[in-house]
Amino acid sequence: MNFNEKCYGVLSKVPKGKITTYKLIAEALNTKAYRAVGNAMNKNPYAPEVPCHRVVNTDGRVGGFASSTEKKIILLKKEGISIKNSRIQDMKRYLYRP
Repeated sequence: MNFNEKCYGVLSKVPKGKITTYKLIAEALNTKAYRAVGNAMNKNPYAPEVPCHRVVNTDGRVGGFASSTEKKIILLKKEGISIKNSRIQDMKRYLYRP
């Protein structure tokens, strides 16, 4: 299984209404390759079943999304996640640790 597939495996466990970070996915894979996790999310062929929109920056910024940041915000809000100025409002409330 290649790195991207491992990332998708971790991400597939993040439940609806929760978010995780690129860093936490990398740590779950015993690596510090945070940027590589971001690249894997950008190339996710399994979306929306493997929900890459649920991955955000460690500081709460929503971050990028293959189609658009606005689309990512819409998807997260539909799942009940509070966002203001492109930031998750309460990281502790929504954070899922893989």
